[in-house]
Amino acid sequence: MISSFVITGFLGVGKTTMLTNSVKENFSDKKIAIIVNEFGDIGVDSKILKNVHSEVLEISEGCICCQLAQEFEAGVREIIEKYDPEMIFVETSGASEPFPIFLSLQNMGISVDGVICVVDSKNFDTYKENSTAKYQLGGSNIIILNKTDLVTEEELKALEIELIELKEEYNIKNTMTDKPIFKNYVIHKAKQGIVAKEVFEGVYKVEEVAEFAKNVTHLGHTLKDSITQKVAYLKEDINFNDVDEILKNVPESIYRVKGIVKVKDVPNAIFINYSFGDASFEELFDYEDKSLLIFIGENVEKEVTELTKKFDILNVPKFSITKS
Repeated sequence: MISSFVITGFLGVGKTTMLTNSVKENFSDKKIAIIVNEFGDIGVDSKILKNVHSEVLEISEGCICCQLAQEFEAGVREIIEKYDPEMIFVETSGASEPFPIFLSLQNMGISVDGVICVVDSKNFDTYKENSTAKYQLGGSNIIILNKTDLVTEEELKALEIELIELKEEYNIKNTMTDKPIFKNYVIHKAKQGIVAKEVFEGVYKVEEVAEFAKNVTHLGHTLKDSITQKVAYLKEDINFNDVDEILKNVPESIYRVKGIVKVKDVPNAIFINYSFGDASFEELFDYEDKSLLIFIGENVEKEVTELTKKFDILNVPKFSITKS
């Protein structure tokens, strides 16, 4: 399963610069595909991004979240077929909302590890009343405060309070259940147009998750930031609903869960990708190792311990992990 991020934010907030710098800084060792949705006739951003890392699909004269949805999916499939990327970044137009893109990627079997909304810390007041900007914020689970060097600490704190209020008001919900699609979210600050690596923490491929099942003794690393990870193994005699119940009870401080589980009522092992309250599943063939879940979030030790007390099918080894 390929990992992906959707990048949204209003016109002129600095999405392209942030994406360009962050890909250079954090993913020089991976095959990255960057997909740009242009609104208008001139694809300036895509010309910049072509020089960064890999492939760019430019879609002009429209919005991929509505008129060009079919073209978007066909283009993504073509990039996967020709380039075989490890990760995909989709930068949306500043005039579009991100959620339909999120759905399109999921429908194609692509793991969406985050919907990032970039906010212009200096100029937010000039566009905050725009309805598209509000729904971009509501449709995201990672909020990035950009251009923080242009405002004071007091202004930044006031902005965070305002963003939290708007997020709560415009948070997208499931129309059937009236519950939020993303039950939690995080706020990060970009420094000099670069997003910290911790924003992308825990973005594992299937084979990387499988390695945790084989090598328990190598799970200890040095803590470098507040983002921590903890592995829990599962008992053998379980059903899918047992696993689903755990995911439904994941606390807000844990915003990603990756894992591979074997259950009695599904013939093959299942790769689990949980991000900010939304979970997707993919069957795996010929997996014979342990069932495990990797919990990623802010200081997860206590929260995972509580989950093991609540669900006796979880077993935590004495080693925990943090990415170095």
